[in-house]
Amino acid sequence: MDGRRFAAFFFWRYNPNVCIRSDRRCPLPDPLTTLEQQRSDILIKILQLGDFRSGSITAINGRCGKPNCHCHRPGHPGHGPNFRLTRKVNGKTVSESFSSATALRKAQREVEAFHRFRQLSQELLEVNERICQARPIEDTLSPEEKKRPKRSGRKSRAN
Repeated sequence: MDGRRFAAFFFWRYNPNVCIRSDRRCPLPDPLTTLEQQRSDILIKILQLGDFRSGSITAINGRCGKPNCHCHRPGHPGHGPNFRLTRKVNGKTVSESFSSATALRKAQREVEAFHRFRQLSQELLEVNERICQARPIEDTLSPEEKKRPKRSGRKSRAN
């Protein structure tokens, strides 16, 4: 959501009697059933993702430790590119190399699926927040809770 749309939504949310659209139509909140359907659609998309894992894949070029290797000649770019998956596990950075091009393509699909998962998770959070705002407040107090005395509104003299 870009900044102008967010600001307009925020302003309208707390000042619902004010029109802020240029065509003079006041925005109407999404009906609850539409929002719940959007949430269901997002959850279905998450279930269809398949395997995914976090991290990023980078290409690394470098020189080996053998002094007589061709990679040590002047102007030679070195060995590579060698691809590695880097991610955090329990607060530590872990790198993984790939044994074949097939393993690299599999990891690329899994990382792309993870990025899609993060995007869908953000969309799910946004829809759930709109559902929480749209859902009417229900009286959920038990009879005992209703009987509890309320705190006094008077200020104490202990100042």
